[in-house]
Amino acid sequence: MSTAIERQKIQSEFSSRMDEDEMLNCMRCGFCLPSCPTYITSGFKEEHSPRGRIALMKAVADGLIEPDSDVERSLDLCLGCRACEPVCPSGVNYGHLLEEARDIISQNKKYSLPVKAIRKTVFHGLFPHQERMTAAAGLLSVYQRTGLQTAVRKIGFMKLFPDSLAAMEKVLPAVPSYKDMKKRPEKLPAHGKPVKKAAFFSGCLMDTIFMGTNDATMKLLQMAGCEIVIPKSQACCGALHGHSGEKEKARELAKRNIAAFEETGADYIITNAGGCGAFLVDYDHLLKDEPEWKIRAESFTNKIKDISQILFELDFHKNHKLTLPHQILTYQDSCHLRNVMKTAAAPRMLLGSITGAEYREMKDADRCCGSAGIYNIVESEMSMQILDYKMNQARTTEAAVIVTSNPGCLLQMKLGIEREGAAGHVKAVHIADLLLEAAEYAAAGAQTAR
Repeated sequence: MSTAIERQKIQSEFSSRMDEDEMLNCMRCGFCLPSCPTYITSGFKEEHSPRGRIALMKAVADGLIEPDSDVERSLDLCLGCRACEPVCPSGVNYGHLLEEARDIISQNKKYSLPVKAIRKTVFHGLFPHQERMTAAAGLLSVYQRTGLQTAVRKIGFMKLFPDSLAAMEKVLPAVPSYKDMKKRPEKLPAHGKPVKKAAFFSGCLMDTIFMGTNDATMKLLQMAGCEIVIPKSQACCGALHGHSGEKEKARELAKRNIAAFEETGADYIITNAGGCGAFLVDYDHLLKDEPEWKIRAESFTNKIKDISQILFELDFHKNHKLTLPHQILTYQDSCHLRNVMKTAAAPRMLLGSITGAEYREMKDADRCCGSAGIYNIVESEMSMQILDYKMNQARTTEAAVIVTSNPGCLLQMKLGIEREGAAGHVKAVHIADLLLEAAEYAAAGAQTAR
């Protein structure tokens, strides 16, 4: 609960910092309501809808209500999936309003000492420093490889944690060794004649815990005719900071990334994580109050593409045979990839081109799975309700493979499979891993046929 002085500061900053024109753009028409997972899952509570949250923001900015715990709770419960934006007839940039509101509240409230320590460690001590991320992931690798993980499970230690965290520990991928994570390339040649130069945004978690998916992504780019450069000075995208009330740190990381990629002279900047990509393409808004950086950010954001989009544009599915043994595939959209980066058709076209596999569209594939960064940890109850709905839709497709385009979605789908007891006959994979598997399977079949 904020103190009276804190609430006064928050209210003052809402008045001075919140974009009044953007808030007034909301016509209260309600087109956003059917697209909002928290509105639906909460039992159609107005305060948990985009329209309701904007009304609360405006009321605080106008001094009609105090920014009390109910207002903060409403904002905290939002997934930030931004599914409301594509359906809004007024084009309200709800995500920008949400980030600004959260930042104002975060910067003007006093956290308890434990929470303050955790936030400082995560947001300032860990994620901005890739070498520390690598070291932390290396410890996780040791935990998995030395038998410690088996021992921890055997003695029931994980029962001390919430069910969702215990299940999450089960679905973490096998993490590479610290030594392997340190051996990351800075340049890779195209296979055959180069057609494009691609700079690869390797990410922080993606280049540690999900290093195999990064490797698959780079192999696909090479096969598509891209020479690749991976700037060593790049940093975390800043999404976790921007969504959690640490916008100043997010701006610092954005500037580091812009500077790092400017030097590459690449045609494109490629990502394979929808959440990262969506934050990267918003750098021009993040730095809108700094004219020089805004111009540089615009040049940067114009080059951002998801791996599925660039493969589709370069006709990867037409130039390379993709084959798999018979299996049913379905696709779960990354909210930010679809709603912010506007990439929805490309991954489906690529999956539909795989010979031997049958693609089936999932009902409400565009609805959030409940992952949303660390949402499934801090808002576990709501997250699991949303996930249960998602798994019901996946089950009706009878798919053996649920394909995703974001690491958070991937873990959430694996968590859902674990909760359903379906781990023996259903799996979740990143689209880059599946496409490489399909390309290699086809190549192996062609080689055998000779």
